[in-house]
Amino acid sequence: MLNNNTIYNKLIVCLLVSFLGFSPMTIDNPKVGQVIDSLNGVSIRYNGPMHHVAGRNLAPDGYNLGLKWQCVEFVKRYYYERFGHKMPNSYGHAKDFFNKKLSHIEYNKERDLIQYRNVKYSKPEVDDIVVYDGYKHNPYGHIGIIAEVGADHIILAQQNVGRKSRVKLKLVEFEGIYTIADFNILGWLRLK
Repeated sequence: MLNNNTIYNKLIVCLLVSFLGFSPMTIDNPKVGQVIDSLNGVSIRYNGPMHHVAGRNLAPDGYNLGLKWQCVEFVKRYYYERFGHKMPNSYGHAKDFFNKKLSHIEYNKERDLIQYRNVKYSKPEVDDIVVYDGYKHNPYGHIGIIAEVGADHIILAQQNVGRKSRVKLKLVEFEGIYTIADFNILGWLRLK
């Protein structure tokens, strides 16, 4: 029987040999706000440089969708248009969507979603919101929607990453522990 340290060490090795792949979805010379992709009928728009802001986007009922065309705006608009979901706290940077004080599979009341931690006993699912922590060159974090889950990968649909709207990330499973192989990923959020 393997102890937790052995499982953890083997998982780290799997992560270290994993790699990230990018999808070929690109549009030459898009203009800010131009649709470059869509997921389940919800548009993904080009933002220009990462920190570019084109004003606030509000839903017809006044619900705050976020700053045009940042990553958060796409995620909130996707959940609003696809599921009619409004987050009780409609503000915050991408990294703020994940409450670090919560345990694995716990209710995140600010987002009205169930929160899952990366490197735990739960496999991510299509339509989950993946949340990245901030780091030196991007203190705001990043956020996207899982468009596909394969045996060894996920496809993340995202906005505000240049012209590429999707990224393929390695999904590692070891002894029932699932990890999206990027150390900046805090976890994912899911509808109840």
